[in-house]
Amino acid sequence: MAVVSLRIDLGEERRFGPGKARLLELIRDTGSISAAGRALGMSYRRAWLLTDELNQLLGQRLVEPQHGGAKGGGARITQAGTAVLEAYRRIEAAADVALEKEKKLFRSSRKNG
Repeated sequence: MAVVSLRIDLGEERRFGPGKARLLELIRDTGSISAAGRALGMSYRRAWLLTDELNQLLGQRLVEPQHGGAKGGGARITQAGTAVLEAYRRIEAAADVALEKEKKLFRSSRKNG
């Protein structure tokens, strides 16, 4: 079965794809870079580095820290982060629709048995 895996190349080794989109979603859902990283099976340092990369990707912060509170700090995605995530998911959905229309061309030609 064919599936679309979308990566947007922004030049100069800058990319936005399914991994960064999922990290943004998990930061949004958990309010924590650490929890998002754990959910993806990565270290806090790796999650933090990817978050820093996200914040530099488009020249605006997509994730910002939340300071204080009963449990300490956390993180949240900004309006720009939400807009980028929603745009990525719309593009991904459009690509899925396009693939569905052309799926007969991408069927496996392997014969069973």
